Amino acid sequence: MNRPPVIRDRGDHGTIGIQIIRVHLFLSCTQKQTVHMKIVAALTDPAHAARAQAQGADIVELRFDLITGDPVSIVQTCKKGCTLPVIATIRSAPEGGQFFGDAEEWIERLMPVIPHVDYVDVEQRFASYTPQIKKAGKQIIASHHTGEMPPLPELFMLERDLRAFGDIVKIIVTPHHKKDIIELIEFTHAIQKPLCTGVMGAQYRYARAILPLFGSQFIYCSIGSPTAAGQYSVEEYIRLRELMNGDCSC
Repeated sequence: MNRPPVIRDRGDHGTIGIQIIRVHLFLSCTQKQTVHMKIVAALTDPAHAARAQAQGADIVELRFDLITGDPVSIVQTCKKGCTLPVIATIRSAPEGGQFFGDAEEWIERLMPVIPHVDYVDVEQRFASYTPQIKKAGKQIIASHHTGEMPPLPELFMLERDLRAFGDIVKIIVTPHHKKDIIELIEFTHAIQKPLCTGVMGAQYRYARAILPLFGSQFIYCSIGSPTAAGQYSVEEYIRLRELMNGDCSC
């Protein structure tokens, strides 16, 4: 596998920005990569599913920790409005969501919708339930969200642990410096796929746009109310994707 050159931060933020561009040019010009990400519309209202599909989303995510009402009715409302695959997510409070229950409560709430969705987001704390979810024929998005930026060795170990129970690995971190973005790009490009990487917070939101260039295959966007700070709307990201898929002019 060809890898981008290892980049180190010398304290010059302008230099870092140039180096990010050079890494992209290295990949796009030598390997002629095309951006093949899928746009996930994260919904807090199932009635927005039709708009998500019309605007160009590839998948919809139902955030059951943010939506009130009968879970099965929520999925049915979503599917009346669109034909896209559906992710069921109940994000725990420690990972940035609004679910404060234990693992038994998590699976009890989730079980009724499993027959009606295509993917289930499963955090490590709930991994013991993956066999019964897989038995139902559903794909597992093994996810981890953290308010820190783990060092690269820890990211590789985390990916291994998530891959052990998931079909798709999703790792979302919180960069504190621009050099963290460089390391996240290196990790994203080097690691086994399928993979989704991203950032929490609005400070480095541009990383959400950059990471698909290096192999992150899902990007989570908003329709209506954002489910996380810094999210692009589906319409915004469609425009960005059109630009990023342009011909290389170097």
